[in-house]
Amino acid sequence: MITFIDDHRALYGVESICRLLPIAPSTYYRHMARRHDPQQWSTRARRDAVLKAQIRQIWEDNFAVYGARKVWRQQLRDGVKVARCTVERLMKAMGIQGVRRGRVIRIT
Repeated sequence: MITFIDDHRALYGVESICRLLPIAPSTYYRHMARRHDPQQWSTRARRDAVLKAQIRQIWEDNFAVYGARKVWRQQLRDGVKVARCTVERLMKAMGIQGVRRGRVIRIT
């Protein structure tokens, strides 16, 4: 809904759109403030932003062949305490993966 309001607010205005949708204008404005101010992000979102940069750096430093397990092990060696499932989740969100041996997995 937020993206819909963003797309049409220049034409109709936020309040008039919110009257028709089940969302309060204050909710929209709070969401927009959070989007642009990292201090208002949740603790998890702030940590994810830091970890994404570290994961991307480790992945690129190793010629983009490291998978989640090796990236996770490298972070532990560097002294970063993070769960392997967190590394897997963030790598999936960033669209990066390690090199696979054999055939590429295709889902039908």
